[in-house]
Amino acid sequence: MDIAFYAPMKPPDHPVPSGDRRMAQLLLRALRRAGHRVTVASRLRSYDGNGDVARQRRIGKTAARVARRIVARHRNAPPDLWFTYHCYHKAPDLLGPTVAVAFGIPLVIADASVAPKRTDGPWATGYAAANAAIRRADRLIALDPLDLPCLQTLRDGADGIVMLSPFVDRMPPDANDRAAARHTLSQTLGLDPAHPWLAATAMMRPGAKLDSYKVLARALARLADRRWTLLVAGDGPARPAVEHLFAGNPAVRFLGALDQDGVRRLHLASDLAVWPAVDEGYCMALVEGLVAGLPAVAGARPGIANVIEHGATGLLTPVGDDAAFAAAVAALLDDPTRRAAMTKAATVAASRFGLDTAAARLDAVLADACRGARAA
Repeated sequence: MDIAFYAPMKPPDHPVPSGDRRMAQLLLRALRRAGHRVTVASRLRSYDGNGDVARQRRIGKTAARVARRIVARHRNAPPDLWFTYHCYHKAPDLLGPTVAVAFGIPLVIADASVAPKRTDGPWATGYAAANAAIRRADRLIALDPLDLPCLQTLRDGADGIVMLSPFVDRMPPDANDRAAARHTLSQTLGLDPAHPWLAATAMMRPGAKLDSYKVLARALARLADRRWTLLVAGDGPARPAVEHLFAGNPAVRFLGALDQDGVRRLHLASDLAVWPAVDEGYCMALVEGLVAGLPAVAGARPGIANVIEHGATGLLTPVGDDAAFAAAVAALLDDPTRRAAMTKAATVAASRFGLDTAAARLDAVLADACRGARAA
């Protein structure tokens, strides 16, 4: 079918890398892998990160004009379905409902969320618009289990809401891939391959990301008596603050922002992913690490637990508890046999998070949405 794709927070070709952009790109690939013709319908960003009421109103007026242009442009050959990725109070879908009604086509929203505390206040306009789109959607695809209760309350039940695991477009590696990546990184960075390498891959920005780095720094400070190297991949406005957290520790190396191949090589070469996951729904870096056969120690958020199986492919600890996090890292640093077993388990589990699995799941959801729309 012909699908109009829209990401109101950040279009798939946005120049700034992030997990949000990565997931938008992956959804496009999965939809195309399923055989659909997918076009990015608009690059309009409805995102307002500061709670600027006047800005939200201006965006709303612009969106109304853009929606009218989309309808006029496709009047003779409308899409079969509108697909929105990531709709919430800071970045509502202001286009999909209008276009879907105009053409009588299904509206599907992936990664929608509802924050009732935003009913009033600076994001009230965006909150109301996001909720209107979420109510109107024929199907909702949830990526974070924590979103389900509020979505179900808003829609008076679970009808039309399905779960989708995050996924990546990578094949599981073999032992030769890991050995080659470790040798290359050892030579490039001058690292001792005999010592465990920890990998942390995340943007550096104020808020939850910086809070996670703070927990990580406190946790690793408890492990000064062990030999390890932390390899940090990421960049952003909070980089000075992140570097300050680890100042004076020669065991910490900052690699800057890496492209997707660079991230994969890091994951292949490392022994353990470490990420506290403060206030995260799911973490694309942990998914990418898992598919590369990298076990993890992470914060026990529901979305993270959907990726990392505690005791099998990693260890999960109470979010924000640096002592528990340090103990979990220490347990795996001290037990290479257990880490090796987790690497094997991750390789087996990787098929759950592959592109083909996601493509089949999405295809079934869209077909169901079209059947429901025709029946209505």
